[in-house]
Amino acid sequence: FSAVRAIGLDFIEMLEETNRRSITDRNTLGDIYNEEFRDRDGRVKDPNFSRVIFALRNGNKARLSRSGRHVYFNTNVRVRLHDQWFRSCRRRQNQASPAPGNVSSLSATSGQDASVPGPEGGVRGRRRLAKDILQRLNSTERSFFITDKYGVQVSSELCMEDGKIQICVDRAEVYELKLFVENTGQEAVYFTYYTSLHWLQYFTLEDSRRVTRNNPHRLEPREKYEVTVRFKSSHVGVYSATLAFEFKQNTQPTTRPFHIVRFIEVEYRTKLAALLGPTEPFKPLRLNISEPENYNIKKIKYEIIRNYNYTHYFNKQITCTPVEPDGSDYKGNALCSHLAIPNHARNSLCLSLLQSPLGFHNYAERFDLLLYLEECQMHVDIKRYNKDQVTLFKDYDKRLMVLNLPGVSENRPSVLRGDHLLLTKSEEVQLSTVTKYKGYVHKVELDRVKLGFSRRFLDHVYVDNMKFSVEFTVNRLPLRLQHRAVHMAVQHELRDVLFPVGSRDVTPASPPALRLFNQHLERNPEQYSAVCNIVAGTSKPAPYLVFGPPGTGKTVTIVEAIKQVKLKNIPDAYILACAPSNSAADQLCEKLITSQHVDSRKIYRLYASSRDPKYIPENNSNLEGEMIVFPCKEDLMCYKILVSTLVTTGRLVSGGFPVDHFSHIFVDEAGHAVELETIISVAGLLNAETGQVVLAGDPRQLGPILRSPLAINHGLDISLLERLMTQNDLYKKDNMEFDKRYVTKLLLNYRSHPSILKVPNELFYDGELVACANEISSNQYCTWEHLPKRGFPVIFHGVPGKDERESNSPSFFNIYEIEIILGYLKKLLLTQAKKGISRISPRDIGIIAPYRKQVEKIKWAIRTDEDLQNYMCITDLKVGSVEEFQGQERKVILVSAVRSSKEHIILDEPFNIGFLKNEKRFNVAVTRAKALFIMVGNPTILRTDETWGRFIDFCFEQGGYTGLPFISVEGIEEVEKCLLALNIQDERGESRESSLHQLIIS
Repeated sequence: FSAVRAIGLDFIEMLEETNRRSITDRNTLGDIYNEEFRDRDGRVKDPNFSRVIFALRNGNKARLSRSGRHVYFNTNVRVRLHDQWFRSCRRRQNQASPAPGNVSSLSATSGQDASVPGPEGGVRGRRRLAKDILQRLNSTERSFFITDKYGVQVSSELCMEDGKIQICVDRAEVYELKLFVENTGQEAVYFTYYTSLHWLQYFTLEDSRRVTRNNPHRLEPREKYEVTVRFKSSHVGVYSATLAFEFKQNTQPTTRPFHIVRFIEVEYRTKLAALLGPTEPFKPLRLNISEPENYNIKKIKYEIIRNYNYTHYFNKQITCTPVEPDGSDYKGNALCSHLAIPNHARNSLCLSLLQSPLGFHNYAERFDLLLYLEECQMHVDIKRYNKDQVTLFKDYDKRLMVLNLPGVSENRPSVLRGDHLLLTKSEEVQLSTVTKYKGYVHKVELDRVKLGFSRRFLDHVYVDNMKFSVEFTVNRLPLRLQHRAVHMAVQHELRDVLFPVGSRDVTPASPPALRLFNQHLERNPEQYSAVCNIVAGTSKPAPYLVFGPPGTGKTVTIVEAIKQVKLKNIPDAYILACAPSNSAADQLCEKLITSQHVDSRKIYRLYASSRDPKYIPENNSNLEGEMIVFPCKEDLMCYKILVSTLVTTGRLVSGGFPVDHFSHIFVDEAGHAVELETIISVAGLLNAETGQVVLAGDPRQLGPILRSPLAINHGLDISLLERLMTQNDLYKKDNMEFDKRYVTKLLLNYRSHPSILKVPNELFYDGELVACANEISSNQYCTWEHLPKRGFPVIFHGVPGKDERESNSPSFFNIYEIEIILGYLKKLLLTQAKKGISRISPRDIGIIAPYRKQVEKIKWAIRTDEDLQNYMCITDLKVGSVEEFQGQERKVILVSAVRSSKEHIILDEPFNIGFLKNEKRFNVAVTRAKALFIMVGNPTILRTDETWGRFIDFCFEQGGYTGLPFISVEGIEEVEKCLLALNIQDERGESRESSLHQLIIS
């Protein structure tokens, strides 16, 4: 769509160049387009005129008369090509100004009207050259375009590498660059033409003789001709120009021209940006995936549940081999989620499982396979954290050893209490037979972990300053619990829960009217309906779904339903309330305990042994002192309400809880859990005949976080909530409404200002959400002096940034966006209360970035800024990924999109990271804000995504756009494919690690 619209903008530009902009007759315009403009030849063909007009209409660049016979182009559409052909007076005043009289123009010969381009000039000449390069690029290496040819050299006074000239400026002044076109041959050559292959918003080009195809310059042997490039911008960022120079060996019309391409990249950055830059060049980490021929592990053997070992499964069923992104495989016995299938007969079962629809008949087998694929990728990915030549130190508690592990506090790698690491003596690593020592994690601190080893290791193996190789491992317990759950779901015949076909009551009565404890919910029809239907069990045995878009109060609804079930309507009920994460489960438990209507002694919070005691709230739980203990089954069965994470509920199954003990199982944030995580809390704990499952969540927000692209592509990333809502007719809309016997969609949003809510509401929720937030709170920043438009508390700040990486970290950062984010943060915090805006606390501000390295750099910038580092409670300001903000809200949210390179977007999509091509991540980021939302990003890149394009256009139309002038965003042209290809570096063979791990944010 954007490419077609760009062609339409080019057509408008051509009309302007030829003084035909005033033509409105559709047929006449169509004839001009087809006969003079449209390219029907070559590999890239222009679309028909109707498609172009449709794209311009959708982009608010044109409108049709009621009869459809006339086309009116908007007056604010670009009309000037910013290169050597045309330069308006207004632009000369605003941009870097060349010296008078030296500006290259449309004039081909003296006396030619500057407003009438020659046959090869203007937009048509640029498009023809760009498409010619694009066609030849398909069969030509980059070197062809940058190589000097036939004795002609295009050089610069600055260093040039691979045809690129890089410039750094630190102030908003005119910077001048000299390019030299030199004939080093023995014969004269004609310099016929030069142009940018894209829009030059901040550059001007000039040459003394005003070279065009109608006015070529004869380069004599050893003659050097000068072309001047000037740059100026008041916005920090990275600005690129791709220049093509055309030459001919003679002036004969049949002589084929040749071209030389040069790339200019200007970085305008401040001192802060320089400090935030890469500490060292990016070098992909090389993984050593080889294993010794024989090894034994010294450990204590114990088993809780069946192992469900993937190695046996794959040896029996499939051949699993790591494959690089370019399709080549490599040697090694590590497993990966990319499957090479050399024996089709042997693997037909697995292929058919992956390709066939999910049903109860293949439920266990299909999910077993998907879990094994995910585990394969996890084992490959964790290897990047392995360390060599590491020294252990004895803790003050002589039974423990200390391992320094920078990054562990940020889950790089993720290490929890109860996990284990494998250590090998460094001197034995290369031996064919080695001994690996298993150490269990007892405590995780800021940058180190404390490990417990066997007495033999401590007394007879360890010596001070001994060097070890450390190998991180995957915690298989959650995977094993999921395997067990899927088999128990089949064993206990949960077909009617997993694949429901209807309610058991053929003619169900209307749910009873209830008087709610929280009377505010009675004024909300959807919340009230959900509570009444849950209490009445209208969906049984099918799960009841509470579809809760952002800020609609789904957790409050669940809490009210639990209280109604327990206290009023089903006194003998036993309730299991759970959530995927500890934070969500803690929130659920807190809301229940702080309620005045529930006896807190009847509520018990069950924690996993991996939970750090210092993060456990004070409540009725299994924390005793600093130890996590697990009461016996009989004691736990006395509590009316048990609260736990989904995975920890597996302990109840292992402990032998009766299948019919719980009458109700509530799962909050169910959209954030893998289906099998939800099944852990159901299989073995729910009687399908008598029990009730309630799932609350939002399938349009972030789902589970997975590693394996193959498992993701075949549905492992779909939660049970999302699968039911998208694949089961009971939960789909009928006549524009949901069947309230099975699902209720909450509609009143109590969080956000209407302007913040508008785009996600229209994109994801059918425009049904109603903004009901407290007006005093949500309008707080409508008069903020830094808003581009008063009364519109949404800002999109355009920044032409640059994706960068450093050292061996695969995560991306963008220093130019960090600078803008920091500027807004200072405006929020350091400005005293005025104009009706109260002073804001750091805890009311959240900063979101999709990549861990960007999060790290933003935190560093805040810590080292002299104005912010000593600001009161600045440590309360949260900076994190989108996943860390799911389910949370802040008065003000700032977001850094990071992405500024198309080639990296192409890499993001298969792995479901970043913002682009991920509607759910976009939705979560935008809907966290209550009163002010600020997005910082590269509009040219973000607009390639339809969702982001809608948001940016909304900001522009409403007056909330600032930063990079919007006119420069309009140049999303077909030629960008050419520019992308020209800039791709061939880095194949650099790294042998998992392709996923090169990109994953953690």
